[in-house]
Amino acid sequence: MTTEQTPQQGPLTANEEAFLRAFARTIITVPRAFDADLLREQGMSMSEYTVLRLLSEAPDRRLRMNDLATGGALSMSGMSRIVDRLEAQDLVRRQRCPNDRRGYHAVLTDAGFDRLRHAWPTHLASVRRHVFDHLRAGDLAAFTAALERFATDVPCPGTPCPDADPT
Repeated sequence: MTTEQTPQQGPLTANEEAFLRAFARTIITVPRAFDADLLREQGMSMSEYTVLRLLSEAPDRRLRMNDLATGGALSMSGMSRIVDRLEAQDLVRRQRCPNDRRGYHAVLTDAGFDRLRHAWPTHLASVRRHVFDHLRAGDLAAFTAALERFATDVPCPGTPCPDADPT
């Protein structure tokens, strides 16, 4: 909540309650639908797809494991398990950080990039089917603005504190 706003007291209005329930249902069911589509058509989880996508967008297709976990909104142990699975398929490899002997980078392999390119049309179709096909003209800009306000007010899980050790 921004500093110029004060919380309203009392129960939610009927419209607020309806919005909250629809929002909660959406943030649970839509990611599950993406995951189910990727698993069914590509044999890949949404978390695995996200790791490959994040690495593909990073400089030199590499990220520190903690940055990858933050970007994927996962714990370090959860991210390690996903990277283990991807590493076993030669889609990702771990590489020791040259300037920090305790840290590791996850590096996207050429096979991993090819796998991501192969899975991308499935994910794109899923996103269109489960999200964009349900929006009307004008919805996209309004939803985007509202979600950006949410995102500035609620920290991403796994985001380190400013004083936290980045390793």
